[in-house]
Amino acid sequence: MLTVVLLSAVGVLLLGACGTLRAGSDGAATATEPPEPTESTRWQTYAPIGVTAARLADDRRTLDVDVEVPGPGKTCARDLKAVVTDTSDRTVWVQVTYSAPAGGPPRADCRTTATVTAEVRLPAPLGHRALSVDNFTTFTADGADPPHLRLCGELGCHPAPTGCTPASYDQAVMALDVPNHTSRGDERCDGKWLVFDVSSRMGPACPEGAGPGCGASLDDRWFFRAEKSGWKPIARSTKAGCTDVHAIEPAFPSALCAGLPPLKRSN
Repeated sequence: MLTVVLLSAVGVLLLGACGTLRAGSDGAATATEPPEPTESTRWQTYAPIGVTAARLADDRRTLDVDVEVPGPGKTCARDLKAVVTDTSDRTVWVQVTYSAPAGGPPRADCRTTATVTAEVRLPAPLGHRALSVDNFTTFTADGADPPHLRLCGELGCHPAPTGCTPASYDQAVMALDVPNHTSRGDERCDGKWLVFDVSSRMGPACPEGAGPGCGASLDDRWFFRAEKSGWKPIARSTKAGCTDVHAIEPAFPSALCAGLPPLKRSN
């Protein structure tokens, strides 16, 4: 089995103290650099700080993975390695590791990051399977521009573009120009048309039980039409019923918008 990866120690490498403080001849404290690693230095295995890109060679089996490690000093990281840890009919799992001096603060030239490339040969061509690197970053060859693999998003590599599913509703919210952490209300959907309300928090952050003006939200109602690329927003409203959407798209089904109540700013 692969050496256990100590993720929490990465923070020590990058955010450790800046050296030992010693009193100078005038009594002032001066910083000293940690010593260069020697043959007796203890090296420890870590997972990369981040995974930024992946590429497949023409044989569709030779994989290059770009990762971030402490650097760019030559004594910051060594023994970069990528190994295939498991495979299935849907996913290939790859683990990337490197070694760095253990214990004590990092040297000044190791307090930033450098991008390095690890290479591994897959047991079989990746095909349409997903590539999972370090269990947190996923790539796919589908829809990618070779030799690069496409970085998958929060909703996976192949989220449903439309349809009456929570995943497609999440994508519809992402298509809107709304603040982060906007919440979605009940949906009315027939597969071709969609409407739901969204609520975006407004105003200052306030403790629980605070008075008026705290916890306010701005509510909007959005109407969508299904297209090949996903749900396309076509109208925005706060009024009751279908008036606003029918002024823009008369074909929107009345059954989905009739009876919708008006929206107002809430506190």
